[in-house]
Amino acid sequence: MLRVLAVACGLSASVAGGALGENGRAISERQIQRVMRQSFAGASPPWLQRLQPDATMAQCSTWHNKPPGNVADEIKAREYKSIRYPADRNFIGSWKRGEKLAQSGYGLRFTDDSAKRPNGGNCYACHQLSPQEVSFGTIGVSLKGYGKLHKTDTTAQIVYEKIYNSQSAVACSLMPRFGTNGILSIDDIRDLVAYLLDPESPVNK
Repeated sequence: MLRVLAVACGLSASVAGGALGENGRAISERQIQRVMRQSFAGASPPWLQRLQPDATMAQCSTWHNKPPGNVADEIKAREYKSIRYPADRNFIGSWKRGEKLAQSGYGLRFTDDSAKRPNGGNCYACHQLSPQEVSFGTIGVSLKGYGKLHKTDTTAQIVYEKIYNSQSAVACSLMPRFGTNGILSIDDIRDLVAYLLDPESPVNK
């Protein structure tokens, strides 16, 4: 077994960082690529494209998600350009739809057929949101009561941009680039913004 399924989101360029097998020997990029292809042999071609790192993921792999300042600035500037905004510049949708999206993890597994049902955001895998939810991840910060804590005029746009492309705010963020990578639509992201900010949302109760 390889100790590294290194960075299924952008592993090419990571070998320079010293990927090692269980016997302590260095693993070549060719070996990693072969294992990745074999591991996901049944995946659809569109899904397999995720195994090919773009410029940002290659940089993040090279720097083990801790890029120096100039590289971080380059990443954030490039990713910010990918953000697409609602035509009406309204960043808040329906919190009820946002709640369903936050609770659904459908769409990110290679076995998910996107034609069957809409993608979800799987937000609870990483964040605490509603105080009533007893099962949530802790990779991301707690967002419980977020709308009560953040009430500036620009909050909705900032949250929208962070969900659309987290790397526009934090270089090498672990959060998926939901909008840029086509996981969620503009309307989906607006609904998640509402789930975080609407006073009637369970997040803020």
